[in-house]
Amino acid sequence: MGKLNHLKPTQVWENFEALCNIPRPSKKEEKVIKFMKEFGEKLGLKTIVDEVGNVIIKKPATKGMENRLGIILQGHIDMVPQKNSDKVHDFEKDPIVPWVDGDWVKATGTTLGADNGLGVSATMAILQSKDIAHGPIEALLTIDEETGMTGAFGLKSGVLDGDILLNLDSEDEGELYVGCAGGIDASIKFNYKEEEVSVNHTAYKLLLTGLKGGHSGLEIILYRGNSNKLMNRFLKFASKKFNVRISSIEGGSLRNAIPRESFVTVVVPNNNEAEFLIAVSNYEKIYRKEFSDCDPDIKLVAEKTSAPNSVIDLKTQNELINTIYSCPNGVIRMSDSMKGMVETSTNLAIVKSNNGTILIACLLRSSVDSAKDDLVEAIHSNFALSSANIKFEGGYPGWKPNMNSAILKTAGEVYQKKFGKVPEVKAIHAGLECGLLGGVYPNLDMLSFGPTIRYPHSPDEKALIPSVQKFWDFLVEVIKNAPLKK
Repeated sequence: MGKLNHLKPTQVWENFEALCNIPRPSKKEEKVIKFMKEFGEKLGLKTIVDEVGNVIIKKPATKGMENRLGIILQGHIDMVPQKNSDKVHDFEKDPIVPWVDGDWVKATGTTLGADNGLGVSATMAILQSKDIAHGPIEALLTIDEETGMTGAFGLKSGVLDGDILLNLDSEDEGELYVGCAGGIDASIKFNYKEEEVSVNHTAYKLLLTGLKGGHSGLEIILYRGNSNKLMNRFLKFASKKFNVRISSIEGGSLRNAIPRESFVTVVVPNNNEAEFLIAVSNYEKIYRKEFSDCDPDIKLVAEKTSAPNSVIDLKTQNELINTIYSCPNGVIRMSDSMKGMVETSTNLAIVKSNNGTILIACLLRSSVDSAKDDLVEAIHSNFALSSANIKFEGGYPGWKPNMNSAILKTAGEVYQKKFGKVPEVKAIHAGLECGLLGGVYPNLDMLSFGPTIRYPHSPDEKALIPSVQKFWDFLVEVIKNAPLKK
């Protein structure tokens, strides 16, 4: 503790550092739920943990502010657990170690958890405050936003009293978000037979590393390399040219993170070994040239390894390579209505073999439901040409913009008055919880904003220190100027 307490605003950064010490990977939020429950109770505030694990903390209006509309401050308490391959870190036990690098706060070889830790920390500071005028305040701290929005899905009606929801999970200070994309998960499974390794073969481990990865919604527009697609591209060539056989494959770990690394164990006929190694080197050069701007540090290497016990049967190997090669990935269509925004995308996030099964996982996003449905059919059609089992689940709706929103009008006026410029109003190509929450509480007036965070969902994640102060000052003023009850 104490590495961030010299930063401003003090209370927000102190809360964030406290959160860094609480393990909170998605689906493993028991410790942070307990932490937040005790936090609310120590303040003497009504604190509820609902049946799925969401924490709701209610704070009455300050004197003279009882006639303001109630505000719900909403964020998620889980974080994406990503680390560099050479980093030893147990996200269920070990704290995140933040450090200051100029104007940025970063972590040490892991994700920082500023997504959404800073929004939660600001909410905690509002609940702690004794000198901020506000109407009725509720904190809605949801679980498992990153891997399934379980908290938002499980929230029941009748729990919240507020009229306005401020989602503090956006990542560009100075931008107000009024809409988001919906999404759905695709899970594809191949069952394979194990075949004996032929004699006169040498085993190699292929390692594709050095990619930046990132958030599969926010960073998909940067056209960074996808390790699963790039590794598969080489495997397609090597299987045809050198009769390479795959023993095991592992690429990516989370649906909502662009995969940064892929590892494949292969066996190569001895008489093709020299040419195979030359091809590995050549493909690394090809990838570095193609991705010279957005992913200049790509590495593709082959290391000799001990012979595996078996390889994937040839029929399944061919089906796997061909369907991954033709599977849609990346930006599918840009928005017609909002310039510069992605409308539809998909992320081929995970390819992993284990005990006779190969799992492929994708996350599909779109702000247009019909376009999302079309993408579902495209991916289904691709894998239906093979023997794979295909399943789509966990679908969630988008959040339709309301340009007549009262809180949007208030927030715009507050921002312009405080900072001397008009904030940008946008929709985001990511799955904010607002779409689901609006389904349960259809009369909520919703808005999303936050501090500037770069490269979330990757170990390069960092938070811009000056933006946190502006975010905090803006949040306080919006709360002070909440619309009056009618």
